[in-house]
Order: sequence, then C-alpha cells, then structure tokens
Amino acid sequence: MATSVVQFRVEDDLKLEATAIYEKLGIDLSTAIRMFLKRSVMENGIPFSMTLDREYNSGFAMQAVNELNMQAKRNGVSDMSLEDINAEIAAYRKERKAE
Repeated sequence: MATSVVQFRVEDDLKLEATAIYEKLGIDLSTAIRMFLKRSVMENGIPFSMTLDREYNSGFAMQAVNELNMQAKRNGVSDMSLEDINAEIAAYRKERKAE
C-alpha cells in the first residue's frame, strides 16, 4: 500500500502536551493521528474522544461506596461476612457448573 507524508504546523506547547497524553495512553503522536484519521473515515466525521482523568475525585468514589452500601441494605445483604460472601460465590459457581 502506498503511503504519503502529511505535515502540519502546530504550536510547540500543544505538541508537547498532546505527546505527553498519548504516551500515557501507550501510543505515540503519529499513531494517534493515524487512529484519528482512520476513525474519521469510518465514522464519516469527528470520531471519538480519548480522555484521562485529570485528577482522582474522592467525593465521587465515596458517593459510589455509599450507594453500594444502601443497595446492600435494601437487598438484606449488608451484614454478610466474608465467609458468607465466599459461600454464596461457591454455591453460584457450583450451580452454574451443574447447568
């Protein structure tokens, strides 16, 4: 397959920031641009977003834990011990194997 060289100008700071993000995602700048172009063709438009969390949000995590606790109470399983939980898992696995 024939290939072409594509050149474009971009501010140094933008290139450095984007390169750092892509490295965290495990790809280089050229791969990210190729991915963007291929998906653009597939989607016939701007294709997708790849984002990293800017910072850990402990408030969101605590909200999720509290919600799980409320669900456990509603379902009557909030008092289960680790042994109880493991027994439930073992019983479920045994039931699945029998099917």
